[in-house]
Amino acid sequence: MNKKSVRDINVKGKKVLVRVDFNVPLNGREITDETRITAAMPTIDYLLDNNAKVILCSHLGRPKGEFKPEFSLAPVAEKLEEISGRKVVFAADVIGPSAKAAIDNMKQGEIVLLENLRFHKEETSNDAGFSKTLASYADIFVNDAFGTCHRAHASTVGVAAYIPAVSGFLINKELEVLGGAVDNPARPFTAMLGGAKVADKIGVIDNLINIADTLIIGGGMGYTFLKAKGFEMGKSLLDEGNIDLAAELLKKAERKGVDILLPVDAVVADEFSQNAKTMVVASEHIPADWMGLDIGPATRMLFTDRIRTSRTIIWNGPMGVFEMPAYAEGTKAMAKAMAESDAVTIIGGGDSAAAVKQMGFAGAMTHISTGGGASLEFLEGKTLPGVAALEDL
Repeated sequence: MNKKSVRDINVKGKKVLVRVDFNVPLNGREITDETRITAAMPTIDYLLDNNAKVILCSHLGRPKGEFKPEFSLAPVAEKLEEISGRKVVFAADVIGPSAKAAIDNMKQGEIVLLENLRFHKEETSNDAGFSKTLASYADIFVNDAFGTCHRAHASTVGVAAYIPAVSGFLINKELEVLGGAVDNPARPFTAMLGGAKVADKIGVIDNLINIADTLIIGGGMGYTFLKAKGFEMGKSLLDEGNIDLAAELLKKAERKGVDILLPVDAVVADEFSQNAKTMVVASEHIPADWMGLDIGPATRMLFTDRIRTSRTIIWNGPMGVFEMPAYAEGTKAMAKAMAESDAVTIIGGGDSAAAVKQMGFAGAMTHISTGGGASLEFLEGKTLPGVAALEDL
């Protein structure tokens, strides 16, 4: 993935359109987590420090092609001004008179933020006219929104047909770290997968069997694989339609000489509740009316021991219902083991990234991916349209 980054192009005196990911959580107009805004600042600062004029565009939520005030980026403009210490001019549209006026009147050192791209259905349909108008605002396009790179949208792919396109620092790091782990990992290489649905990660598991030394499978997915081995899972979450496929993946791993570690015990509950009755049982002895909601202590030890002997670890998906403290110990134990490891440790976005941050281990990881779906497709070996659109080195 040898793609040009913002360092490989002359930006001095140029207008630069930057696709950022400002899809931040909002409570009314209050931004409850500003991580995505601060993550974009290195690219924004670099451009401004090199005398470029910066025009930012992003989506927020899923307004489905129409204006909805609760999805306006206006609160983000205010927060960005506070974080950056620079004047931010908010354009109340994307391709209308407000955007044109804001860009025409840009002063050096100011930032223009366009309104939510997804107020226009042409964004997600990658409409050529919409793309061309966006591209007409700038001399250069910088994509720094890895979380949208798996989507062929106007602001990720379309604009790149009209002006030179390079990556920002966020995408550059994703390509270096994730690409390195997939193409040339330090070994032993362990991939740990959790979360609920096998269906979401079939391609990832299939691809990782070809490149990993060990696959650790926990969370809701673990019960589907245990069921494929013939164990009864009680009322545990199962991906019923993929039990046979799980069995095939287990056979493929055996043929390839890849270890697949599955939970040997589970924290089970008599109902899906923080206050349910709980007990620890062996994986093959989950009672008929109980459900597994976390990996048990013996499994934590088994998985932790493998993490300690690994030199590259990728993790996507929690080990249990970590949002409830009663079932968070498995996820916490994995996060702690990775944080204490000397290995290259990569968190593949999504719920596992949220868990690591919530539990205070984020700072000890080598890399936390900014794109859940995009990182999964990358690990699956797919070409991401938003990355393919960038200029080659």
